[in-house]
Amino acid sequence: MNLNKIKLTRMEKGLTQQELGRICSVTRQTIGLIEAGNYNPTISLCISICKALGKSLDELFWEEN
Repeated sequence: MNLNKIKLTRMEKGLTQQELGRICSVTRQTIGLIEAGNYNPTISLCISICKALGKSLDELFWEEN
């Protein structure tokens, strides 16, 4: 999972980890762990992050080989 896409998109939207976490009903720490690649989010959380950032699942979570 290319988690830098999540961090970059979040920053482009001007959101902090805290703000994205609040929108997605998770903690700032959870967002930090996802961005660092240390937490595997559920599909429900992935969808929530995508909606909050205005991106598709493919755009944020698809791994390019």
